[in-house]
Amino acid sequence: MSVLKKSLNLVKIISVTRNGFIVVHQRSQSAWAGIEAAPPDPIFGVTSAFRADKDSKKVLLGVGAYRDDAGKPWVLPCVRKAEEMIQSKQYNHEYAVQSGVAEFAKLAAELAFGKDACILQHGLNLTVQSLSGTGALRLAGDFISKFYTHSKVIYVPTPTWAVHNVLFKISGLDLKHYTYYDPKTIGLDFCGMCESIRNMPERAIILFHARAHNPTGIDPSMEQWEEISNLCKERKLFVLFDMAYQGFASGDLDSDAGAVRKFVDDGQQVALCQSFSKNMGLYGERIGACTLIAQSKEEQAKLKSQMNFLIRHMYSNPPLYGARVAMHVMGDPELRCQWLEDIKTMSARIKTARQQLVDGLKKAGSQKDWAHILNQIGMFSFTGLTKEQVLKMTKEHHVYLTMNGRISVASLGSNNVEYVANAMHAVTK
Repeated sequence: MSVLKKSLNLVKIISVTRNGFIVVHQRSQSAWAGIEAAPPDPIFGVTSAFRADKDSKKVLLGVGAYRDDAGKPWVLPCVRKAEEMIQSKQYNHEYAVQSGVAEFAKLAAELAFGKDACILQHGLNLTVQSLSGTGALRLAGDFISKFYTHSKVIYVPTPTWAVHNVLFKISGLDLKHYTYYDPKTIGLDFCGMCESIRNMPERAIILFHARAHNPTGIDPSMEQWEEISNLCKERKLFVLFDMAYQGFASGDLDSDAGAVRKFVDDGQQVALCQSFSKNMGLYGERIGACTLIAQSKEEQAKLKSQMNFLIRHMYSNPPLYGARVAMHVMGDPELRCQWLEDIKTMSARIKTARQQLVDGLKKAGSQKDWAHILNQIGMFSFTGLTKEQVLKMTKEHHVYLTMNGRISVASLGSNNVEYVANAMHAVTK
């Protein structure tokens, strides 16, 4: 038997042996005695609650990963073929250099900016492999915080991906928000967004979602992006793009990169963070890229040296396997053609799921206008459900989503979309 007794900074452990002897052990309290629990992640919290639910009808709409119509993870056919190709080449497992697989970085930059982009032709881009999009954002945040001397203030949209709100603070940037979403229309508050940009200090940093804004699924039109680009130039803002859904959003790689290319064509020295989790289904492989643009080859060399230094002392070098998969998919003509079909398959299924949900709501008898679900794009939809309605969805119907009413449309399929539609109608009528 053991008894713990705390006294000042010491902990006494009193034990009784089998022979009846009393033994007292004394040691200092834990170095972590004053630590408090971190707030739960909203997405993983929803998943944990779902797993604990024993109801057979339960539905999880919170996870941001593609699922097929049966609700199963889908390995892209192009990825399967790339894996076979990698196996046949019998690569070794030596370390990658700090900046990652060079051919992957080259192809990632061409994917984002276009193969004939002027900045690529002149070698002005520094593109490094990163630990998916999140790692690219961390690299960009740390690099900007250390070397961008004009400002330490970064503006992100309201709302934005929850990780943005913490990640940039950890990087040492001062986080502020700009107007983006209009809850009255469940759409873009473009006038409010432009007014926010006009009022930003010159040379501040601003983050944009390149396509399929997370969590709303609401994007500016290309005409609106043109006006936004002009405003950013007027305010001399440094623009950071988070591009997590190129190709996955619309099924068109070039269309989904339109905003990024517009800003670069306008002569803006942007930074770009890419992810290959969604558009190749490489979630667990953590494959992404981070790009900075230089004004000269000499400046590019300096950027490269400092980025390599940063990577070396953050995680040393990135993983090889997923980068090799992505490299083969982008670089092999046959696999690239298959990839284009695969992303169209994913994009089309999500569009179909949106339509099925809206049709199901009408069939259930809803008189509300759900057109915003069809107008949004990408994996996520801001349904317009209030916190109270979300709680009812979970308590009464065992449908799990985040408190802001965001659902992952990819989680809807033939086996659950009617049930979810009926639940949404029940809590909103």
